[in-house]
Amino acid sequence: MEYADQEFESRTFKNVDFNGQDLSKASFTDCIFENCNLSNVKINGTRFQNVNFKNCKILGVNFSECNTLLLKLGFEECLISNAIFSDINLKNTMFLHCKVNDCDFINTDLTKSSFEGSNLKGSNFQNTNLNFASFKDAKEYFINPNQNNLKKAKFSLPEAISLLQVFDIDIV
Repeated sequence: MEYADQEFESRTFKNVDFNGQDLSKASFTDCIFENCNLSNVKINGTRFQNVNFKNCKILGVNFSECNTLLLKLGFEECLISNAIFSDINLKNTMFLHCKVNDCDFINTDLTKSSFEGSNLKGSNFQNTNLNFASFKDAKEYFINPNQNNLKKAKFSLPEAISLLQVFDIDIV
């Protein structure tokens, strides 16, 4: 099926292998992707408006290339790896119980977003707005408090101790 330049509204994509597909300039509104492989998809100018990904594999996708007008995404139990979320507004975005590994969140607004129950191994948070974000039960993150806004962000112990790594101190 051809996806580039197409419009999809209130559609559920289930068990679809989009691997390497060109979704450029497509429009997805009120759509759900469930058990899909979205590895290496091209999303230049693609619009995602109120789109949820459930149990999807999302590898090597550059979300900073999509159309950011009315951008609204949600992720649940997804494997997201080597993806770029830099320079975009992702306020109120849910990354629930996901593996978010080796992803870039540089200059990203993640105000009131949630990474609850997610593993963030190797993900890069730099100059990111994480005010009121939740990292409850999140694991393997490294967030430098000197390079990110963390006002009223929520963290769980013992992982919250990783916030002190940048200070090169010994906790005994």
